[in-house]
Amino acid sequence: MPWREVKKITKNLFVNEQIKAREVLVIDVDGSQIGVMALRDALEVAREKRLDLVNVAPNANPPVCRLMDFGKYKYEQSKKEREARKKQKLITLKEVKLRPKIEKHDFAVKVRNSRRFLESGDKVKVTVMFRGRELAHPEIAQRLCQEMVKELDDCAVVERNAKLEGRNMIMILSPKS
Repeated sequence: MPWREVKKITKNLFVNEQIKAREVLVIDVDGSQIGVMALRDALEVAREKRLDLVNVAPNANPPVCRLMDFGKYKYEQSKKEREARKKQKLITLKEVKLRPKIEKHDFAVKVRNSRRFLESGDKVKVTVMFRGRELAHPEIAQRLCQEMVKELDDCAVVERNAKLEGRNMIMILSPKS
């Protein structure tokens, strides 16, 4: 690969002519130390080997520079970042809404949906919505939340206990690890 001037600073790495130090400690491609030398001599060594001089430790005294193919290095770094993003799991919050006078079958459907969400790695927000005078009996909603926890105890952990917020009682469940 021919010698080239790299103009862009990538993640605080200075390359070739961007390096401002007078003397640098040069490390070869295989990791062995070449030694401390003047910057222009180090740049000359890099040109002869058709590599780039990259400042990998600018705060060291003298700064540490490594001989490498900078284009290949940037490519490998971007490849590692892509792999890391693939492995990252995005956890979303799914909501299941109930009413205090919910029927048994409807409750079973809500439990089944919650189980599916938890098994796919999402958190579940259980909301019991009150209307009118239903708010006078929060113990009904508390009992519904406890029943939901009992049904899902094999795949869920209570992250936030049931708490009355306005006209809703909210509880958050997260998947077991």
